[in-house]
Amino acid sequence: MNTTRILGQSNLKGSLMKRKRLLKVATATAAFAVLVTTVYAQEKADKPITTNQTIAVEHIRIESAKSFADVRAALERTVPHLDPSLVKALDAGDVARAIQEKKEGPELSIFQSRDHGAILRIDGIARNASQYDIGNPVTASLMTRHRLAAALYAPIRVVLYENDAGHGVFEYDQPSTTFGQFGDERVTAVARGLDAALARALTKAAE
Repeated sequence: MNTTRILGQSNLKGSLMKRKRLLKVATATAAFAVLVTTVYAQEKADKPITTNQTIAVEHIRIESAKSFADVRAALERTVPHLDPSLVKALDAGDVARAIQEKKEGPELSIFQSRDHGAILRIDGIARNASQYDIGNPVTASLMTRHRLAAALYAPIRVVLYENDAGHGVFEYDQPSTTFGQFGDERVTAVARGLDAALARALTKAAE
């Protein structure tokens, strides 16, 4: 048998085996790379995404010539506390009650109030200050149906406090500027209605 032929076949066989080994290594390397990429992508997808946005907010201050106590009493006469039965009806999806409330219910209600002045006693300070959550659940739904994040500002936070002159002072952020950040005219249009409703109620209480 021809020695040269045998060596040639041997070299060819060795070359083929070497190629197979290299192919296996390359395949394994590629598979590992795909695995690492997939795991990295999954880890990246599982991480929360944080975004920041700066918005311009119009802040409103209404100072009354009346005392804190008188302004508070006037506010709570003007704006009723939220009817618990309405909350239950809305939670149950009672559309008829929602329509009735929209037509016949108060423009605004006090959802909750907190005596902020009381917590200042821990610092030995006696001040009159109350926080109010004021809004309308049906009106809120007209905004949050379009942008759920709008629930951040519904109801609206209002603070009433006694200044150094003994007068009651309201402060709050204009609803159309806080809700306006979502860039949805359907939401902003409703918020402009809240601008007017809140100004009417607080001005009336302050007069």
